[in-house]
Amino acid sequence: MASKTQERFLAKPVNHLYMLLVSAGALTFIGLIMVFSASSIRAIDTQGSAISIVLRQLLFVAISIPLAGYLSKLSLAKWEILARFGLVISICLLGLLLIPGVGKTVNGNTNWINLKFVDVQPSEIAKFLMILWASYLLARKEKAGRHNVNVFGLIGPGFLLIMAMIMYGRDLGTTSVIAAILAGLLFVSGIQLRLFGWITAAGALVLAGLIATSGYRAQRFLVFLDPFAPEDYKYAGWQPAHSLLGLASGGLFGVGLGGSRQKWGNLAEAHTDFIFSVIGEELGLVGTLSVLILLATLIYSIFRIALRAQEPMVRYACAGIGCWITVQSFLNIGSATSVLPVVGVTLPLVSYGGSALVATLCALGFVAGAALRDPAVRKEIVKKRKA
Repeated sequence: MASKTQERFLAKPVNHLYMLLVSAGALTFIGLIMVFSASSIRAIDTQGSAISIVLRQLLFVAISIPLAGYLSKLSLAKWEILARFGLVISICLLGLLLIPGVGKTVNGNTNWINLKFVDVQPSEIAKFLMILWASYLLARKEKAGRHNVNVFGLIGPGFLLIMAMIMYGRDLGTTSVIAAILAGLLFVSGIQLRLFGWITAAGALVLAGLIATSGYRAQRFLVFLDPFAPEDYKYAGWQPAHSLLGLASGGLFGVGLGGSRQKWGNLAEAHTDFIFSVIGEELGLVGTLSVLILLATLIYSIFRIALRAQEPMVRYACAGIGCWITVQSFLNIGSATSVLPVVGVTLPLVSYGGSALVATLCALGFVAGAALRDPAVRKEIVKKRKA
């Protein structure tokens, strides 16, 4: 009986929209609470106030939600105008980092623009813009019936240029996410599996080369399986080891909100890269599973909305956004649980980061707009309003 009810619930397209909105809202709310908890010690130490960091995050939430609501109502024609210039805008934004005095270096990565009152990360905005740009080109190809066009030759060079610009700032984590977005878009575009395999293999070789030729990346890669090894624990193994300690000490229900011990200096990026560990320590297995369920619900709803989209550009863009959130979540949680080397990417909607939050919620605004343009969804919403 329960399975039939579940099937009926999932069969209604309007429920995919509700799942999207509820899961995104819940993750954003949990993110605010956990950013406050994870950042309070660092905020007191660096800025003299426990709420200074979370207040900035709250400001970005207040900006992002109305903006996402506005974007959800934009017509596809207006999105296409933005999509045409997605690559050019991305190049211009990332080019600002190359100007002396403009690009800001944090932990060895030059990936931020210092605006005095806040730091902006252009690569986060570029993720969304590149998805729109590639989706626009793939949709034009599909509408024109040009099935013999080399899909990689169509969108690959633009993505490779953006990845090269980001790697110039030494940010391998963001580069990996954009490479995964490219792979996802190539896959859903129907590229030949043999060619897709060769491209994936070439990407893996390049990744291996980038790791092997960088001392700190090679150390991170070598220690993630055993960060507690005596020769590595106090060096490259420190963060993954203390992330695991935080997760292990949380138990089933955690030590209580605000009670994390690892955030007292052991986890340097407790409110960004390792916020999942703080969630596990303070809220326990129940907290981490809740976040995983919400992320799975969000990703599922995005792909279900993508499958129902009638316009090719909308279908490609929603699929690309789904790949983006899936891969970035996997990389962040994999780093926190030491299943993967530390790559330095945030947990979507949960970690601290204004640029990431704005870009992600704007992308979800696009997905919500795609659902709202679905005739079945509109019909159901009108029916409920009349009732």
